[in-house]
Amino acid sequence: MNALFSQAERQLAALPIPVQLILPDGTTLGASDPKVGFRLKTLRSLSHLVRGRVGPLGEDYVEGRMDITGTMRDVMATAAAILKESPVDNSRPSWLSQAGRKVASVMRHTVERDARQIEFHYDLSDDFYGLWQDPRRVYSCAYYRESGMTLAQAQEAKLDHICRKLRLREGERFLDIGAGWGGLLLWAAENYGVDATGITLSKNQHAHVNRLIEEKGLKHRVRMLLLDYRKLEETQPYDKIASVGMFEHVGRAQLTGYFAKIRRLLRPGGLVMNHGITSGGTYNAQLGSGMGDFIEKYIFPGGELVHVSKVLETLSDGGLEAVDVENLRPHYARTLWAWSDGLEAKLDEAYRILSGEQGAKSVRAYRLYLAGCAMAFEQGWISLNQVLCQRQGTFDGTELDDPPGQAYPFRRDYIYR
Repeated sequence: MNALFSQAERQLAALPIPVQLILPDGTTLGASDPKVGFRLKTLRSLSHLVRGRVGPLGEDYVEGRMDITGTMRDVMATAAAILKESPVDNSRPSWLSQAGRKVASVMRHTVERDARQIEFHYDLSDDFYGLWQDPRRVYSCAYYRESGMTLAQAQEAKLDHICRKLRLREGERFLDIGAGWGGLLLWAAENYGVDATGITLSKNQHAHVNRLIEEKGLKHRVRMLLLDYRKLEETQPYDKIASVGMFEHVGRAQLTGYFAKIRRLLRPGGLVMNHGITSGGTYNAQLGSGMGDFIEKYIFPGGELVHVSKVLETLSDGGLEAVDVENLRPHYARTLWAWSDGLEAKLDEAYRILSGEQGAKSVRAYRLYLAGCAMAFEQGWISLNQVLCQRQGTFDGTELDDPPGQAYPFRRDYIYR
């Protein structure tokens, strides 16, 4: 035990910011004037810290086995410093675990299980999410077109960025797969005049968006359906399709089928935008050091990440051609810090909304989740890519002549107009 204490003291002394540990018996280790404090209620937490197991250390906090003091930025700087190696590098799976992961990916993404997994996260509490999101409740990476933008301004810039990339036109049939609280769906309808359909598996989101549609008088050309993407009718193809923050829930083993479904839903010459989180490594489906397990348990059950190269591979296998790829990784880091700051500013209210022991666990989990993901995007352990696609096999050699029905111009001039 003395060896463990000595190792902890050496580790604390090497950290970039002053940190203090208070052990279960009241013994203190580390800085006398700390910026971050950990009060441990079990020595197992000390073992997690010394070994750099930040996921289990976070679980100790969520479960009440440890208390944390300090700002989330300082806490995350400490977490990054105690890691023994990159959480991307130490999550490389063996061939056997890869095979097992593929089987698990198939089994965990049935229609019924996906519905339960989406409900676990998105139906936690609309009021809770409203504390730290922008007024439109856009729950995906913002686009800081200008550095001084507020979160609300950057989210509107993101919505418009997507609409402009898709070159939305009045009267077009537009599909938003995983439409969330309706930010993009309603922005496209109100600003671009499209006939818009959104789908979600969240009952809370479905009810919220339909209230907004009614209030805005848009029932004649906007609809929000409680529907799995696999159940979408294919008889009337869409001109443009967006999938924002959705494909992370599809499952690695299902991605080719997912993109094949989108291809069948898209008219020849139309465009689809896939906007989603991607892994920093080409082989890992989650972060190591226990981080991925933490998110699976407390935040996104069933979530699976792939590298952008795998996104391009599977969408090609599904019959789509990528025409534009954009990396928004630093935009998501800033978005997540804005969310984290918003939650930190309203912690008392968050604990009132998510009351009781289970509610308190959820608040603690989201504190670590939002700040931890901000750090992960800053470090490049995970990323965010927008991939613009069209259908394969619908070309006739006139693409550069901007023929009727072709949405993508194959020249960058449209960006500057």
